[in-house]
Amino acid sequence: MRLLLDTNALIWAFSDPQRLSEYARETISDGENDVLVSVVSVWEIGVKRAKRKLDMPGDLEAMIATKRFDPLPLTIRHALAVESLPSEHHDPFDRMLIAQAQVDGLTMVTSDRAMRHYPISVLSAI
Repeated sequence: MRLLLDTNALIWAFSDPQRLSEYARETISDGENDVLVSVVSVWEIGVKRAKRKLDMPGDLEAMIATKRFDPLPLTIRHALAVESLPSEHHDPFDRMLIAQAQVDGLTMVTSDRAMRHYPISVLSAI
């Protein structure tokens, strides 16, 4: 399975893994699965840290590498896919993650129920 961690699942994987469901933790840690982290999530975390809305210490790039998560760059195809998404979700970070999951055929690991309204595979993080 190819998983894309929503920003909430990524934060919990590092700071509070017990918030993730047992199934989500097992699926993320299963070496048979590819776990991807979007540059969009790293950007969102950076924005929240800068605004002091998120206290998540540590070198995020090193933490991602330690967990052997794969980085997912943002491409023009991803950006263009946003315009065809239904307007169920208004958060621009989430809309871009949804577009990436859709374009690349990824399963989104998230606690956000609104993502179920999109044509993507979703694995509940909680």
